[in-house]
Amino acid sequence: MKVGFIGLGIMGKPMSKNLIKAGHELVVCDFNKGAVDEIVSLGATSAENGAAVAKVCDVIITMLPNSPHVRSVALGENGIMEAAKSGTVVIDMSSIDPVESKAIGDKLATIGVDMLDAPVSGGEPKAIDGTLSVMVGGKKETFDRFYDLLMTMAGSAVYVGELGSGNITKLANQIIVALNISAVSEALTFASKAGASPELVYQAIRGGLAGSTVLDAKAPMMLDRNFNPGFKIELHIKDLTNALNASHAVGAAVPLTAQVMEMMQVLKSDGFEKEDHCSLLKYYEKLTNVEIKRA
Repeated sequence: MKVGFIGLGIMGKPMSKNLIKAGHELVVCDFNKGAVDEIVSLGATSAENGAAVAKVCDVIITMLPNSPHVRSVALGENGIMEAAKSGTVVIDMSSIDPVESKAIGDKLATIGVDMLDAPVSGGEPKAIDGTLSVMVGGKKETFDRFYDLLMTMAGSAVYVGELGSGNITKLANQIIVALNISAVSEALTFASKAGASPELVYQAIRGGLAGSTVLDAKAPMMLDRNFNPGFKIELHIKDLTNALNASHAVGAAVPLTAQVMEMMQVLKSDGFEKEDHCSLLKYYEKLTNVEIKRA
């Protein structure tokens, strides 16, 4: 299957590599020439813009930073809509505002192009391993048709409802992740301030009810003071902005989300927005005047 792939960033590049490993013919597009050249060296071909991709591909995956980028690539000048044929399918794997997913999908539908919103969870490590969790909104028959394609990049792909539901689910995921990282940071700084070893506290609680994927992924990074990004603070700020906007639109109360958003804004003002979201620890370290690390 010839697949278009637009967006070769931290997530998109390893995802595209897994598509090539699975035997798919890939046409890639990104403003980063180095990333394009790397994927082309593995057997892909390159295209200048979304329209050029749409001319030669019947299925196009987009993996872009936010709603305006997806709108531009799909509907803007030299975008997918300019050249896509009726029957083309766009699978947007970006994490964007679900309201925008629906609006972009509705516009593409006027020329017979179907769209799935299929954001992912798992960060760069799972993108590399091909074990991402994908949450998919759109037509069920379209999901079924492209399930195997999604699974070349994923450990699970779950259909969650109509178009926009994928990004609603992703925002719920990002709320839970943000609150969990905050809770881990709060617990470890409390333990350290009270005189206990944060490393031993982590080992003691990880097998109980407090244990979680977030705890096991982020506590070791905190203890190693490894803040290299798998998922940047600035990207989580983007997701929480979308979550707050969506929650306000439907009248849902998300007070804890709003609080963690303010914590992340403090980290951004301190210059840590490019670091991993486990840098939430630094917010608590600043409040409690302790530094968490292995003994």
